[in-house]
Amino acid sequence: MFRILFHTPEIPGNTGNAIRLAAITGAELHLVEPLGFDFSDAKLRRAGLDYHDLAVVTVHKDIDAAWAALKPERVFAFTADGETTYTDIRYRAGDILLFGPESVGLPEELKNSPQVTSRVRLPMMPALRSLNLANAASIAVYEAWRQNGFAGAKL
Repeated sequence: MFRILFHTPEIPGNTGNAIRLAAITGAELHLVEPLGFDFSDAKLRRAGLDYHDLAVVTVHKDIDAAWAALKPERVFAFTADGETTYTDIRYRAGDILLFGPESVGLPEELKNSPQVTSRVRLPMMPALRSLNLANAASIAVYEAWRQNGFAGAKL
């Protein structure tokens, strides 16, 4: 299935929601340290409800460790300055959907790293800065899953 990669997430509720998203869609969630919270955080637990044990979640010490573990074929970096709209991608199982921290988004060096296949954007109204991290990941995962016939889902 698809792999969600949060680079240094800061807000526990967003990661909790992403844990729930991963469980419900069969995606994997990968987190790159440093994290802005720990896994005992009440907001993280509350947002993930009882899905924590049903999701595949892996924490990597840094982005290099994540690349080594994931061995990505294709990485789509979601960023407000992306050149491709998320619906123009033809997603495949195993794709990595990369998102940056809530306060600043992906750092330039990561957006432009050789591992990144394409920088992708979600359309927004002009003059608005960003969409909530968990919401952005949900939009991307569901589009990728839809394109792949909702593989494994009860329809």
